[in-house]
Amino acid sequence: MKLLIRNAVLTGYVELVRSLGGDLSALLASVGLDASDLAVPNTWIPVAAAVDLIELSAVATGHDDFGLRLAESRRLSVLGPVSLAAREEPDVRSALEVIMRHQHLHNEALHSRITETNGLATIELGLDLPTPRRRQATELLVGAIHRYLQNLVGSSWRPVSVLFAHDAPADATTHHRVLGPAVRFGQNLNGIVVYASDLDAPNQLSDPLLRPYARQYLEAIAAPRPAADVDRVRELIEALLPTGRCSLQQVAHGLGVDRKTIHRHLARSGETFSSLLNSLRAQLAQQYVGSHARPLTQVAALLGFSALSTFSRWFREEFGTSPTAWRAAAAGREQPRGQPDTRGSRTRPASAVSNG
Repeated sequence: MKLLIRNAVLTGYVELVRSLGGDLSALLASVGLDASDLAVPNTWIPVAAAVDLIELSAVATGHDDFGLRLAESRRLSVLGPVSLAAREEPDVRSALEVIMRHQHLHNEALHSRITETNGLATIELGLDLPTPRRRQATELLVGAIHRYLQNLVGSSWRPVSVLFAHDAPADATTHHRVLGPAVRFGQNLNGIVVYASDLDAPNQLSDPLLRPYARQYLEAIAAPRPAADVDRVRELIEALLPTGRCSLQQVAHGLGVDRKTIHRHLARSGETFSSLLNSLRAQLAQQYVGSHARPLTQVAALLGFSALSTFSRWFREEFGTSPTAWRAAAAGREQPRGQPDTRGSRTRPASAVSNG
């Protein structure tokens, strides 16, 4: 089943492509879209098509800050009905909770969470997609949340840091202009770190008299997504992997249930703990190995392997090539600045495709 996203994610796309000299029709056609897919507000389009479009547009226009440029003018209203409820919440924390609880009404592939420790709150963001080519979409997503926070707190607000898992661009001028000076690349996650006290700041957009009406409206058009057992297990697996203690027993303990309950819930979705663990490892491996930010020994540890040799054997079985060869192939596929990518979107370097 294809995951979908509202075409509002491409708000400002047409104007940006034209301002940078891109061929709008050719770019849309390259991912199976046309102008009509953007013309009617709140139309659903495939998430993969939107992600590929942003990636290809960056290459075609010669601007590897394309996704961030697209995020620069984001306003809370892009979220449609969800924004009506979020903007009336009394503080930033509750506004973000509304956005995250109802994010499936806007983007079916988005997953997010907030963790707090030692006075800091980390807003972690990600996309459940098989393609490793998602740099621009990630920067759009993180940039958009940064803009929403500025809408809620005030234009002068700045985060503690902004984190990206991918490598730094050759020129980070746009990143510092849009996101501030504390931008870090080659990190373990994509997201924003803020002071926990910032989340308790009053929402500058809120009108207490409108709050109950906004909540009633959102509840009337769509009930919040129920807690998804598979998603909760996946989140715990991702959190436990770098600790080296990722096991069914540990996940069950984290959820406050027994192992049989986990098995039963996963079976309803056609999954097992092992299949979920392996698919998440594969997704993260493509991201980490495709980047040169971390040595492979560190990648192995982040994925929960006790030794590099164990990780290498698993990687070869999964992708049909060694992690070293994959990394070299991924580096070879980097496009010269300003040159269009005529090969289309791939989920693996050419040397790994032979394994299916």
